[in-house]
Amino acid sequence: MASITTSNAAKTSASSSPAANYQFALIALTSLFFMWGFITCLNDILVPHLKNVFQLNYTQSMLIQLCFFGAYFIASLPSGAIVKRIGYKWGIVLGLIVAAIGCALFVPAASYRVYGLFLGALFVLACGVTLLQVAANPYVTVLGPPDTAASRLTMTQAFNALGTTVAPIFGAFLILSAATAAVSGATPEQLDAIRIAEAGAVKFPYMLLAAAFLVLAAVFAALKLPQVEGDEEIEPIVGGGSAWQFRHLVLGAIGIFVYVGAEVSIGSFLVNFMSQPDIAGFSEADAAHYVSYFWGGAMVGRFIGAVAMRYVDDGKALAFNAAAVIILLLVTVFTTGHTAMWAILAVGLFNSIMFPTIFSLGLYGLGKFTSQGSGILCLAIVGGALLPVLQGVLADTIGIHLAFLMPIVCYAYIVFYGLKGHRPVSHQIARHA
Repeated sequence: MASITTSNAAKTSASSSPAANYQFALIALTSLFFMWGFITCLNDILVPHLKNVFQLNYTQSMLIQLCFFGAYFIASLPSGAIVKRIGYKWGIVLGLIVAAIGCALFVPAASYRVYGLFLGALFVLACGVTLLQVAANPYVTVLGPPDTAASRLTMTQAFNALGTTVAPIFGAFLILSAATAAVSGATPEQLDAIRIAEAGAVKFPYMLLAAAFLVLAAVFAALKLPQVEGDEEIEPIVGGGSAWQFRHLVLGAIGIFVYVGAEVSIGSFLVNFMSQPDIAGFSEADAAHYVSYFWGGAMVGRFIGAVAMRYVDDGKALAFNAAAVIILLLVTVFTTGHTAMWAILAVGLFNSIMFPTIFSLGLYGLGKFTSQGSGILCLAIVGGALLPVLQGVLADTIGIHLAFLMPIVCYAYIVFYGLKGHRPVSHQIARHA
């Protein structure tokens, strides 16, 4: 694996490499960011849909996010080893194939209408997405000058947000529309037929996604992507034999854990939250359309951030956005109606730069340990598996409205990381001093 480094030699190498090849590779990689953004956000549609199909409570429905993001915990470090062995390109191809298999497994899951099979299909799909993340995120950071790594990753993440913006509309039309069937007064046989139809609503969209992943796998297998050479010779900012020695990486992993956990928790409850009578009283299908505003805000914020963060300190921008989210969450919790609804939807705008900024700050200066560092950061995405379950428990006990207090604690930590925690403990790094 190549790395982000502050050495003059590395900067010269990055700058002197063929810019056209880097630009072409970055354009190709945006399709991956779009696809895994799309597939991840589609979970926000699956949560209320399968909750209805299988008559689940909030805690049980959050097992969807537990299985999906739990795969990051299990697969991240092995994925880092795989990418180190076969390279970025073939790591991406393999990840796309595994993701396609996971999507295809939704067909037997829907046919047998077994919740456990849905969870298994999600786990396989997430293993493929994990491999894509481990390969693509650090690849983007090294395709260009180190000092613009956060800006570059934010730009590609903007297309990830484009996928998350489109997914709720796609899901509302092809999946949640099946949940509009009237069930009042239905006989047990009619009710069972309705549930079978609702479960089967996922077949077509996930088969389309399986085909799209396979096409992308074929395309990337044929592409000639630039090789980043000399990674094993690049020295990290401090000596030692492991990425775990870097304090700013470990604190960054905690930052990824709480950020992804908070983002997934919020996104998973948006449909159910806006369906509440004291908030907006929307149907699930109508609420799903409004979820696009949440992810659309993230997309707009990332395009703005990709430019602005070339001139603004990464850590300060991160802390400012996290503080803004805390204010919006307090407004959400202590108000009702459309004020609470638009406050929670506005969180997406300020979430925009957080993941790519924490990721690039965590990898800064790791040198030859960047491969391991990327695996550690992706490992921390397991926060998206655990924290939504905690919020589900809170929603079942104190109500879905007050449950939004939980993410506030997560964003408070991100404020700390942006102001202080991201600074490498080394006199060799002047940039963050």
